Amino acid sequence: MRFFYAALVFFLILNFSFAQEKTEKEKLSMKVFKDSLDGKLDMSDFLINYHGFIPLANIITEPALGGIGVMVTPIFIEPNKYQEAGKYTPPNITAGGVGYSGNKSWGVGAMRIASLPKHHLKYRVGGGYGDVNMDFFRDFPVIGERQFAFNFNTTALFGNVLRQVGQSDLYLGVMYLYLHNKVKPQFGEVQLPDFVDNKALDNNLSSVGVNLQYDKRDNVFTPNKGLYVTSSFRVNAGWTGSDYDYRNWMVSALQYLQLTDKWVSGFRFEGNLQFGHAPFYFEPGVSLRGVPAARYQGDQTYLLETEQRYDLTQRWSLIGFVGAAKALPDKVSFSDADLVYNYGTGFRYLIARKFGVRTGIDVAWSNEDFGWYIVFGSAWNNRN
Repeated sequence: MRFFYAALVFFLILNFSFAQEKTEKEKLSMKVFKDSLDGKLDMSDFLINYHGFIPLANIITEPALGGIGVMVTPIFIEPNKYQEAGKYTPPNITAGGVGYSGNKSWGVGAMRIASLPKHHLKYRVGGGYGDVNMDFFRDFPVIGERQFAFNFNTTALFGNVLRQVGQSDLYLGVMYLYLHNKVKPQFGEVQLPDFVDNKALDNNLSSVGVNLQYDKRDNVFTPNKGLYVTSSFRVNAGWTGSDYDYRNWMVSALQYLQLTDKWVSGFRFEGNLQFGHAPFYFEPGVSLRGVPAARYQGDQTYLLETEQRYDLTQRWSLIGFVGAAKALPDKVSFSDADLVYNYGTGFRYLIARKFGVRTGIDVAWSNEDFGWYIVFGSAWNNRN
């Protein structure tokens, strides 16, 4: 706990130039990190009254990135100035980060998620650069599964703007993603495998698309109830500035049910379909805890997952989850595709009560792999 408080003070010094001037009575003390209701560790007042942030020192546990590493991410959360009585208005979120992992991958990035309720708009913008080492897997006749290592130098920019449809909870808008990729094989063979073409080693991907969102969750961080549905259709083509010609359609649904005061039941469905030829590293992949990124890829992916949360106290919760998915490569039917599964458990701590933010750790197993994850908010937010 002393280390945690020391980290808070360190990040506060970094943020000092952005803080508003306070009177002697209002100066920061350790009391601001305790909830006025129960006296427990809580970041709400620091976020609201001191324009502070949650200094998330996130351990990188993704198996595809070496299984160990660290990402330092200050997360600024501010209440939206426009609040409508009886309706939940999400806060504005600004985050930046820098990370390094055990397989010598590193990256920097920043993101802003905000809404303008008076104008019926919400938006998301961000960008980053990464030098990433990642393994990809392919099945071959006779020899079976082989592993291929690549180094990626990637620059990314993205954004979307959505407008509310009437007075409903439905939003419709446009989105854009730009990626410049330089890829180096790390497996020492003179001839590239069949799934890698020369264009995949140095290219620009530039996609434009439409995005639909329906959001009735009671909280965007760790929901207790409500439905969230999002769907997007993206186009990469010469006229968009892309070196590849393909399209993607994605649909995702999250349903949360508060069965009792202490029990929250969540369900997740996601489907991805790709039309046309994309570079191998942009084929849809199974995104489940415990499953390495890009281990199971195909032209189509489908997954179902459920997560159950039980609140032992107001602050502490237990988590259990299980899921199943399939990735369908070209010319492979749904019934013939391998079944990918995961299961695991974890815990949560209510770190910012006034925003409903819970954070904790999950451990997960899958067909052949194991992973553990530090979770901020819902584990599904980062995979959606």
